[in-house]
Amino acid sequence: MPSISFEFFPPKTDEQREQLDRAAKLLKAHEPDYVSVTFGAGGSTLSYTSDTVARLHRDHGLDVAPHLSCMGGSRAEIAELLDAYRAAGYRRVVALRGDLPSGMATPGDFRYAAELVSFIRQHSGDHFHIEVAAYPETHPQADDALADLRHFKAKVEAGANGAITQYFFNVDAYFRFVDDARRLGVGVPIVPGIMPISNFSQLKRFSDACGAEIPRWIVKRMQAHGDDVESIRELGADVVAQLCHRLLEGGAPGLHFYTLNRAKATQAILDRLHG
Repeated sequence: MPSISFEFFPPKTDEQREQLDRAAKLLKAHEPDYVSVTFGAGGSTLSYTSDTVARLHRDHGLDVAPHLSCMGGSRAEIAELLDAYRAAGYRRVVALRGDLPSGMATPGDFRYAAELVSFIRQHSGDHFHIEVAAYPETHPQADDALADLRHFKAKVEAGANGAITQYFFNVDAYFRFVDDARRLGVGVPIVPGIMPISNFSQLKRFSDACGAEIPRWIVKRMQAHGDDVESIRELGADVVAQLCHRLLEGGAPGLHFYTLNRAKATQAILDRLHG
């Protein structure tokens, strides 16, 4: 049975907290294997992350996977977080390099995610199931695709149990990446990250920033709907559900949804998959 997981970000206002609670309640009905919670580099959302993880675990009964980021985190801070997460009963983390916050001159004690994974293993042994990031269309800061693959392999060799990809809309890019990783001897599950489409202009901004390519045919079909929000949502759900269907048919081990703390667009995709 393919795994389903959801990503949330830490809310900062009461209104955002209510929105997260609504989304978590609705998406819990899909029985996710776990939910992950993003981490602000440089401690900007450090307390928010811990609070959100606790809230989802305690109030919603969900298995949680806090994100840990290299950027701005000292060994002592990461060790303290790991101990707190272990004491709370969490068994899974997502270890990322993260982006250097603007205005921060130096990263923390870890430069690369492989170093962070290695430290988690040294500090906590095999307690945590560690997920890392993978980039089917190549990390935007990588020198080239082969260098990116080598970085990915290093994270797995450091002790990662699995990977979640950056979102993409090109199925072939995912399967090619998996094949290339397998040829390098990487055997861990590589779960595709899925971005629902509800706000196309926001998606374009995200995609420009992270290097995810939106195929021209999707752009043109979206543009044809102009400002018709409902039609864009329907088309987005159809396009992404078809993408998910092809991924699962091709052997993807599961789906990880970037929910943006909203349930509707993700539910629309899951409804189509189960329909």
